[in-house]
Amino acid sequence: MSMNADESAPVWVLLRGLARESGHWGAFPNVLEPALQSQQPGARLLMLDLPGNGVLNQVASPLRVSDMVEFCRQELRGRGVIGPVHVLAMSLGAMVASEWARRYPEEIRAGVLINTSFRPFSPFYRRLRPLNYLSFFLLSLSRLSNRQREAKVLGMTTRLQREPEAVLDQWVALRNQRPVGLRNTARQLWAAMQFEASGLQPVPPMLLLCSKADGLVDWRCSQAISRAWGAPLRLHAQAGHDLPLDDGPWVAQAVQDWLEWRRLNGVADGSWH
Repeated sequence: MSMNADESAPVWVLLRGLARESGHWGAFPNVLEPALQSQQPGARLLMLDLPGNGVLNQVASPLRVSDMVEFCRQELRGRGVIGPVHVLAMSLGAMVASEWARRYPEEIRAGVLINTSFRPFSPFYRRLRPLNYLSFFLLSLSRLSNRQREAKVLGMTTRLQREPEAVLDQWVALRNQRPVGLRNTARQLWAAMQFEASGLQPVPPMLLLCSKADGLVDWRCSQAISRAWGAPLRLHAQAGHDLPLDDGPWVAQAVQDWLEWRRLNGVADGSWH
C-alpha cells in the first residue's frame, strides 16, 4: 500500500499507554520530530488517542488489544492515511503496535516499543509489579484531588523530573478537561493483562527501549522480547516508566541512531536483513 506520493516523508504514529492521552507526550514530539527528519526528511508525527482516553474519553475502551488495533486503522483511514506507517508507542500502546504489526505487517514500516511487556515472554509479576495492582486500584477508588492523584502517578512513572510542578499543572489540566473514567481504566488494564503477543519475529523491524529504573514494569520484560524477536534493545539506566518524559532527548537520539544504522547498512524497512 502507498501512504502518499512522497515515500521519503513517512508518518510516525505515536501511541500512549494505560489511561494516558496524546497530551501526555508533553514536549517530546518537538524533540523527536527533528531527530526523525535528520534521517527521514519531511517526516511528520500523528498522535492518536486510544478509545477511552483523551478526545475519546467518552468512548468505551475495548476489552481486547486487537480491537484497539482496528480502531487505529480506522482512524488513520479517516484521516486519509492508508499506510504503511512507522509507530512509536509505549506500554499499552506498544502492545497495540505489536499486534498491529502481527496482523497487518504490510501496514507497519517499523516500530519503536518503549517500556512494554507481553505474555508469553515474562511472568505477570514482572509485567506489572504486584504492588502496582493495588496502587492502581486505590487511586481509582480514592477521594484524592486530581492534583494529588496525578502526583502519585508521576511518582510511580518518573524518576528524573526537574520541573515536577509544571508537569503536574499540565496533567491536572488534561484530567480536568478530558478525564478517563474508572470503567475505562479498568477495561484498559484488563486488555493489557489479557494480551499475548506472538512468539515469532515481527516482519516489520522493531527497536526496544526501556528503563532499568522503571518502577511499573520490570525492564527484563523488554529484554525477554528482544531475545525472543532478535530485536535491538537500548537501556536507560536512570529513567522511570515514562521514558519520553524523563529523557526525551535520549529516546529521540536512540531512534535517530537506529534509523541511521539501518540507512548506512542498507537495511530496508520491513526486512530483518
